[in-house]
Formats: sequence, structure tokens, C-alpha cells
Amino acid sequence: MNFSLYIAKRYLFSPGSSNAINIITGIAAAGVVIGAMSLFIVLSGFAGLKDFSLQFSNYFDPDLKLFPTSGKTFTFTQTQKEKLTQLKGVANFSEIIEERVFLEFRDKQKTAYIKGVGPNYHKVIHTDSIMALGEWLKDNDFQVIAGSGISRELSMGVEQAYTNLLSIYVPKPGKGIPNDPTKAFRSEKVVNTGIYSVNEELDQKYIFGTVGLTRKLLELPENKVTHIELKLAPEATEEVVIEGLQFIFKDDVVIKNRIQLNDTLYKMLNTENLVSYLVLTLIAIIALFNVAGAIIMMIIDKKGNLKTLYNVGASLSGIRKIFLLQGSLMTVLGTLLGLFIGFVIIALQQQYGLLMITPSLPYPTRITPMSFVVVFFTITIIGFVASLLASSRINHKLVT
Repeated sequence: MNFSLYIAKRYLFSPGSSNAINIITGIAAAGVVIGAMSLFIVLSGFAGLKDFSLQFSNYFDPDLKLFPTSGKTFTFTQTQKEKLTQLKGVANFSEIIEERVFLEFRDKQKTAYIKGVGPNYHKVIHTDSIMALGEWLKDNDFQVIAGSGISRELSMGVEQAYTNLLSIYVPKPGKGIPNDPTKAFRSEKVVNTGIYSVNEELDQKYIFGTVGLTRKLLELPENKVTHIELKLAPEATEEVVIEGLQFIFKDDVVIKNRIQLNDTLYKMLNTENLVSYLVLTLIAIIALFNVAGAIIMMIIDKKGNLKTLYNVGASLSGIRKIFLLQGSLMTVLGTLLGLFIGFVIIALQQQYGLLMITPSLPYPTRITPMSFVVVFFTITIIGFVASLLASSRINHKLVT
């Protein structure tokens, strides 16, 4: 093996007998470098895009969220509150009451959802991170915080005085069409004291109010909630906390973590990442089979040397190993160079924003150890297979 490796390195770094051989070898080496670089850049780009897409869920979604097993609400008793407060691993929690409502401000209307939150909600979600204007809810049942999309549609700003009020309507439960339409809805008038901004979808969907306001609007009992949102302590183990929650609430709730709350988004991003990886790998396979072509041309070019090696005692398998190692070395070195160039490009993108999505937003990227591992093994395995196929063309007829 040492003999084969020595000859392989000599063949790899010494020029061939003709310019055509050198050009073909150079193209093959460049294909390896470009393939590794491109794959690394794409994987880093998708890692950054995934972080960028999911950062909104980090702002808005809790660590754990409890849903009713059936129906819209479930019972949250005082005893359960005390047990939840004492549950190890839970830093804070907030009661949530959520319902679809109809909004009216001056002469404009819109349907949305009201999300009634408890006084500890700002400790579950970093509300300061999503506030665009005004301040978060105080202990006042007649104040709400609207999304920026809702604010635009209703032409509603941050109101400083209780003069321009927002009307919130919710249908009363019952069957049939009431004779008096004015009695078909419960309503409350509130003032919008702040505007939040997360993303386009959420900004169009929610207004925030207190649990008291929402419970009054829906005429819910004091022990009824639609959800409970929890923030875990830094040292908490999610599985242990979930077991504790199941013990407290029995079979009354379904518990979801942040990934499960955004299951569709995670699946979409992972699918896009996989498809892009497979497409680029296919392109890399096509490019790396230039290595096989270069090895075959090198075999032809070194035919006289191979006969000499065979005559002085080199085995046929040893000669094959020479070109297998030559192709493998070309692939490994090209992959390392491609990874280095790709790393430099991504680092420059992160530092200087070479590619911009908008004038103020550079394309997001993230360098991960897994990207290096995936690219290295993908390219080197393809290069090894290509070299193996090329070196297997050497037979007794060629060396005798």
C-alpha cells in the first residue's frame, strides 16, 4: 500500500506527457472543488434560512402549550394551578383564552382572533421583542394590543385617550337565526394601546387582551381556559416536565412543544433542504465522474510505466490501487479546498452581506459542523466510487 501511495502521489502532482491530459486532470480537480464548495454554500444557506424562518416562532410560541383533548376549553382548577406552580422545571405559565371575533373601528371591519393572556404572559413570551409601538398590556381589561396588519386594515393607531374605541363582537351560542340581530352578539369596547409585529400571518391574525376581558366577552367560567402556555427553566428536561403535566391534567390535555406547534413549517423546510441536497449531489456525481475520465486518460498516458512496474514485480491489484489512490487523493484535497473556499464565502456573507434579500436584509446563513461532515463524506464517497470504476479498467492485457 505504501508503494502504491507513493506512486499515486507522484502521478497526482507531476504533469502528464501532454497538455490534453493536464487540462482534463485540471478540469476534474476543479469539478471536485466547485462541487464541494457549492454543496457547502447551499447547506449553510438553508441552515440560515431555517433559522430565519423559525426565529418568529421563538418570539411567539412558548416552550410547551396545552390544548384541550376535546372541545374548545378545559378546566383549570385552583389545585391544578398550585401543582403547576410547584412543578419542577416550569419557570412560568399563563392562562390563555382564544376565540374568533369581529372587529369594528370607526367605519372599518375585520375578522380576527382575540388572545386573552394572563398577567405572567410577558414572562412566558418576550413581549418586548415583538412590540413595535406602545407598551404591553397593563392590568386593565379595557386595553388591547393589535397586530400591525390589523392596525393597517382598520387604520387604527395607538390611542392615547378613550375617544376612538375598538368594538369587539363575538356571536352568542345558540341555534337558528335570532329575530333581533343586535342580540346575536356580545360586544365590548376597548382601546388599542400598542402594536406588535412578528410576521405577516400573525400580524393579521391576533389582538391581545387580558384573560378577564376575553372571559367576560365569551362569558366563560373562571376555571375554564382554551390553552395554557409554559416557559421552561434553563435546566429543565422537557420529557420530565411533560410527565409532570400529564400527572396533573390526566387525559384532559394534549401537550405540544415548539417543534410540534410548527410541525408543517419544520417539515417544509426539511423537505426543501433534502431536495436541494439531492439535486446538488446529482450534479456533483456528474461532475465527479470527470475524475473517472481523468484517471482513465492517465492510465492510457502511463501505459508504458505500468508495464515496467508489472515486469519488476508489482501486482495487478497494486497497480489498480495506484490509480484508486490517485483519484481518492484528488477528491479529498479538492473537497478540503472547496470547503475552505465555501467557508470563506459564507464568512464574508455574514460579515459584509454580499447577497442581499432587501436593501437592509442580507441572505441568512449559518455554518454548522454537520455541513462540513455531510459535504466531505458525500464528495469523497462519490470520488472514491468514480476512482474505483476507473482503476478497475486495468487488466492483464494492458500491462503485458
